[in-house]
Amino acid sequence: MKPKRIAKPRFHRVLLKLSGEALMGARGFGVDPGTVARIAGEIAELHSLGIEVAATIGGGNFIRGISVSAAGMDRVTGDYMGMLATVINALALQSALENLGVFTRVQSAIEMKEVAEPFIRRRAIRHLEKGRVVIFAGGTGNPYFSTDTAAALRAMEVGAEVILKATKVDGIYDDDPAKNPSAKLIKKLTYLQVLEKGLRVMDTTAITLCMENNLPIVVFNLLRRGNIRDVVLGAEVGSIVQA
Repeated sequence: MKPKRIAKPRFHRVLLKLSGEALMGARGFGVDPGTVARIAGEIAELHSLGIEVAATIGGGNFIRGISVSAAGMDRVTGDYMGMLATVINALALQSALENLGVFTRVQSAIEMKEVAEPFIRRRAIRHLEKGRVVIFAGGTGNPYFSTDTAAALRAMEVGAEVILKATKVDGIYDDDPAKNPSAKLIKKLTYLQVLEKGLRVMDTTAITLCMENNLPIVVFNLLRRGNIRDVVLGAEVGSIVQA
């Protein structure tokens, strides 16, 4: 049964963009079950409030196509390897969510019937309407496109009201806070400001897609428990990119 909605949340249908590195925890590679369980718990909490949740996950905890191509491997082959890595991560998150009693579907842009549904827009929307979490894997199914672009594309296809970009920092800074302690947090930006300043929020294609379709992006710290819920309920968490 679909959970009851809370009164007047800021968003009712969201797309959560997770990096593959977010699933590593303290490990240097692969998936940390404890970290995945914690993230799943936060998504389950959001789901229990009646919010329709979709998610995309990167594959950087296993492989990055652009990195292996820089080392000499064919770029297209590397990108397809990265897409397969996102499926591994999606299955890990699905397992953790279902351990918490949250019905979850994985849809892959690359057909692999034994482990995931093919991406079908209307079916994905129907899953969300029925209160299931939908995890989009396999990127866009095409090389040369990042999971940032996949997140923007899928968000627009299913009618998400916002992209929630999970990071390891509190939002968007004017410089790398890990290297510059004086870096300042910027709470609100326009898409053009992100592009002009070269800020590493999402890649250029993803930002342009969001700008052309007026889809806001909220960048927040995934490591701080409750941030996902607080963003959806209207708290001033992280940074927002919008028109």
